[in-house]
Amino acid sequence: MALAELHSQGIEPVGAVFAHHFRITPDTFDFELGIKVSSPVKDNGRVRRGALPAGKVARTIYSGPYDGLPGAWDEFGAWMKSNELEQAEDLWELYSVGPQSSPDPAHWRTELNRPLRR
Repeated sequence: MALAELHSQGIEPVGAVFAHHFRITPDTFDFELGIKVSSPVKDNGRVRRGALPAGKVARTIYSGPYDGLPGAWDEFGAWMKSNELEQAEDLWELYSVGPQSSPDPAHWRTELNRPLRR
């Protein structure tokens, strides 16, 4: 739906899809999907302009299939804790290499980003 809306507005995606997670709890999974585009988008229905927040982040790259992401986040969180980095509540994943680029999940790359509390 979002890509069709971009196409109808004559806008080209210029980056990988990302998921910006605002809050993840046992009861709530609040997130938005986004993609970098070549020009501003006109809001239409559920397709709206947005931006990732500015600030310092801790970042790593996970290589492998998407079902390994929970373990990658756990390992990343443990590393952040051992380095005394305080995590903000939100996070985002940028799917730089995925099914759109390679049919082999062993080649997939996901950028994990965790904003730091100030």
